[in-house]
This record gives sequence, structure tokens and C-alpha cells, in this order.
Amino acid sequence: MPRELPYPLFDADNHLYETQDALTRYLPKEYQSAIQYVQVNGRTKIAIRGQISEYIPNPTFDVVARPGAMEEYFRIGNPEGKSRREIFGEPMRAIPAFREPGPRLELMNEMGIQRSLMFPTLASLVEERMRDDPELIHAVVHSLNQWLDEEWGFNYQDRIFTVPVISLPIVDKAIEELEWVLERGARTILVRPAPVPGYGGSRSFALPEFDPFWKRVQDAGVLVSMHSSDSGYARYAQDWEGSRNEHLPFVTNVFRMAQEWRPVTDAVSSWVCHGALFRFPELKLAVIENGSSWLMPLIDELASVYKKAPEGFLGDPVEALTTRVHISPFWEEDLAELSSTVGVERVLFGSDYPHPEGLADPARYVDVLGKTQLDDGDKAKIMGGNLARLVGV
Repeated sequence: MPRELPYPLFDADNHLYETQDALTRYLPKEYQSAIQYVQVNGRTKIAIRGQISEYIPNPTFDVVARPGAMEEYFRIGNPEGKSRREIFGEPMRAIPAFREPGPRLELMNEMGIQRSLMFPTLASLVEERMRDDPELIHAVVHSLNQWLDEEWGFNYQDRIFTVPVISLPIVDKAIEELEWVLERGARTILVRPAPVPGYGGSRSFALPEFDPFWKRVQDAGVLVSMHSSDSGYARYAQDWEGSRNEHLPFVTNVFRMAQEWRPVTDAVSSWVCHGALFRFPELKLAVIENGSSWLMPLIDELASVYKKAPEGFLGDPVEALTTRVHISPFWEEDLAELSSTVGVERVLFGSDYPHPEGLADPARYVDVLGKTQLDDGDKAKIMGGNLARLVGV
């Protein structure tokens, strides 16, 4: 039974599991061969332009890891040195609530969750595996967004706000996609925390080249969600390791674990160092499913650079970071410290349900807040009030 709380819960980090045709149902014929499902030793795998990817082990999502399977791992660590498969435990058959908005709303009622942002899962592998073909990226992203709109809608009963993907390689196409999702009720958009691929190579999304897009985002008042994804940093690990392997979820790789928050660190640095956060002072930005452990080291580094080279910034980078960026911390982190650093108004509750890394019972995030000195007013902001303000509900 859902617990009785004096404030509503708005979860900033929920996920749906896509069907096999999510990327291809609306994909133009000339691109149909770019995404295929193939059988490998009796298992279904996804192949992007003929290259099989293991980034998502079961892209059909018929069988998935149990929600919250890794809670003990994040609470106490892994003193026994279990393998990732052992930590994940026994999988389960996907239930309708993972696939459809109606059953999901019923499950949210049982859990005591009033509203949620709903992120796709399969989308995380798209852009990185097509980075040398911007036209293909835009075509696949639009196909996925059409599927999301048809199957979930971007605003389901004013309670489930499904998040469309926007990719930026070709600015005019990014603006066109933005207008398309806004017309259909999107309240937030997913922008990958990674360099933008393009014909001439990658570049920062915060460079003036992308200002027409960010101006339209700011004018529309839509929230920019930079959700954890495949940001392409496996390439740098490969250079160190002498391999050409993807990041594999069931394989322990301590070198890559040690670099885990480089993508979000670089992405947030880009916002201030390349100036977009100053050029668009009303832009709303949230960093989701990236935790907050990267924040203090980045603040220290930016403060040091600003002291030495203030002429290189359009303003104080630390002030911009701590007053403009909203952060959804992991439940096991120090929420009181984060709240004191960026202000309670910029902390967002997110459970990552139903992924194994998240909470099996999202409302237990309240218990973590109960260990802090925050009052009920501040808890209400973190557990839903802040996000409600950001998306305008």
C-alpha cells in the first residue's frame, strides 16, 4: 500500500521498455536496413548497420532485470566480489506496466507516485553508433519519437510525461524535431550529455553554432534533461586498453568504472566554458541519472580556472553551475550536502524505476531524506515540487 505523505511525488527518472519496432516503425524505407534484430545462439540482438551491439543485452526487453536488483550493491558495495550477473540476480518477464501507459499509471497509483518523467531505454545506444551519419541519426530519432507519441504520448493524463529525444548534428533538423514534439505536448526533451557528432567531426553542443536551437528551447520554456546515455567515452577507454570492445553491462571493468562520470563532467563544463548557460539565462537544465559525485570536483576545478583566467568566461562559472543546473542525485548519495551546495530548489527526486540500478519502491527515497535535517517544505520541493515548477504542472 502507498504510504501517506503530506506532499505529492514527481519522479524525475522513470523508464519504459520499447518494443522491437520502436526504432523502425516509422523509419523511411531508405534507412530500414540500418537497424535489424538478429539471432545469435538463440538470443535476439540488435544490429546497427550490420554491427551487433551488446550494449543492451536483451533489446527485446521481454526478459529484464528486476527493479532495484542492485540496491544492496549500492548500499554496502560488493565485499564478496560477486560478478555482475550475480549482482543482477534472477531476471523477470516484462510486465505491461513497463510497456504501456495505462498499466504504468495503475502501478504508479499502487506506489504512491503522482507524476513521473518517462525516459526511453533503447534510445541510449542510437546516436553513438551512427555518429558518422547525421542524416541517419535524425531519421532514427524522429522514428523513435513518433513511436513514443503513438504508444505513450508525451503527456498522458497530466501524470506521465514521456521524454522525446532531440539530437543536434544538423541544427535546422533539431529545431524541426523540437517543434514537432512541442506541438504534441512534450514538457521536457532528452539531450545526450556528449559531443554532437557531425560531418566535420564532433563539437560541443554549447558552442554558438547551436544558439538558434537553444534560443527556441528557452523561448518555449521546455526543460532540457541531460540523462545518462552512451556518450561515446568507451572510445577513450579502448585507447588505454588496446581493445575495440563496447561497454558491456555484465562485465566488471574497473578502469571504466573509475572514469564513469567523465561524460557528465565534460558536458556540464561545456555549458559554462563554451558559454551557452550565460547566453541563455532562462534556459532550464536538469542532469538526470548521473548522480552528483562529479559536482564538487568540478566546482573546485572551475573555481581554479576562473581564478587564473576569468577573461575566458562570460561570467562566474561556479555561480552559473550552482544556481542554474538542477541535479537528480542517486539515493545513496549525500543529499543534504548537495542541497546546501546548489540549493534545495535545484535537487530532484529520481528513482530510475524499473531499472536494476534504481529503487524497487521509488517512494523509499523519502526515507533517505528522513535522515537529513531538511524540513517537510524542503522535502516536498525535492520529492516533486521542484520538477513540477520546471515542467509547468
